[in-house]
Amino acid sequence: MSMMNEFKEFAVKGNAVDMAVGIVIGAAFGAVVSSFVADIIMPPVGLLIGGVDFNQLAVVLKEASGDAAAVTLNYGNFIQTLIDFLIVAWAIFIAVKGMNKLRSSEEG
Repeated sequence: MSMMNEFKEFAVKGNAVDMAVGIVIGAAFGAVVSSFVADIIMPPVGLLIGGVDFNQLAVVLKEASGDAAAVTLNYGNFIQTLIDFLIVAWAIFIAVKGMNKLRSSEEG
């Protein structure tokens, strides 16, 4: 079997197409969650903490000198990314739990 025929067989299988659709939808969902966290959740949280902008939270390891930029640990961005991850992980957990429930009700 030629490489092209093998590729066609792989590409048209339902699992490959389902996976591709899942990846595209997952990327779009990730972008929506990132915007939700950055634009909706973090501003009020920062306000409650005392007017903190999480994008600006960083520890300077080395000050900027000449043309070299400062070296920083941007822990505010990390906190924001962590919240993004937790929301996406929770949504996936709920989706898998629902699919498992449907699958078990179909079997029994």
